[in-house]
Amino acid sequence: MPDSPLAPRALRLGVAGPVGTGKSSLIATVCRALATELRLGVITNDIYTDEDARFLRSAGVLDPDRIRAVETGACPHTAIRDDITANLLAAEDLERDFAPLDIVLIESGGDNLTATFSPALVDAQIFVLDVAGGGDVARKGGPGIGRADLLVVNKTDLAPYVGVDVAQMVADAEAARDGRAVLALSRHDAAAVAALRTWVLTILASHRAGTHIAQDPGPMAPHFHADDEHPDGGFIHSHTEDAPHNHSRTHAGAGMNPNE
Repeated sequence: MPDSPLAPRALRLGVAGPVGTGKSSLIATVCRALATELRLGVITNDIYTDEDARFLRSAGVLDPDRIRAVETGACPHTAIRDDITANLLAAEDLERDFAPLDIVLIESGGDNLTATFSPALVDAQIFVLDVAGGGDVARKGGPGIGRADLLVVNKTDLAPYVGVDVAQMVADAEAARDGRAVLALSRHDAAAVAALRTWVLTILASHRAGTHIAQDPGPMAPHFHADDEHPDGGFIHSHTEDAPHNHSRTHAGAGMNPNE
């Protein structure tokens, strides 16, 4: 695809989520779906190893030289949010060495529900959960669940073996995201893989057109506080500028939009 003058560099797409949710597998799926039509590169993050990069190279999803590893040496979210220097340099090196690229996928090291990318590092981000982590995890919220560009409920083929109702988990995720995109995914499900491919291409088109704006999910998304004395069983608290640390019920009552 020709480069747009409005998008002189590749789309940088972050993939975050807890340990074991299938981030590397998702990136491999994206590469298999798009490598014949787009120019792709991958950067992985591990604390002390290049394990995820070696997995992707051995899977044969891309030229091995297009897959680079960053050893963070610290908590995974530090290198994707707090000090992005190593990842930013790796992305710039990859784009220079294989110019032009269409997409650079950046995989976070396995972290927890608070992990998000700095918008200075990625243009869009996917947050990955999996059914084996429990059907209730989407309800637990967090910035990635609530406000990443796409939330993936992964490994849906395992649901019968772990007693998870995928439809309910997706419904919970949609409720937590106020209409933002949710995708139930199994790499063995051709329709789900096609939907992921379409989503990536749509974000790329928006990036090329200059209409996509990188969002910062922030360190704390709006979240629910249970309270037996509250008429609705609790209340939504939002860390907004007018009430950054106040957990008083007066800041979020019944029916409040968590994104206001």
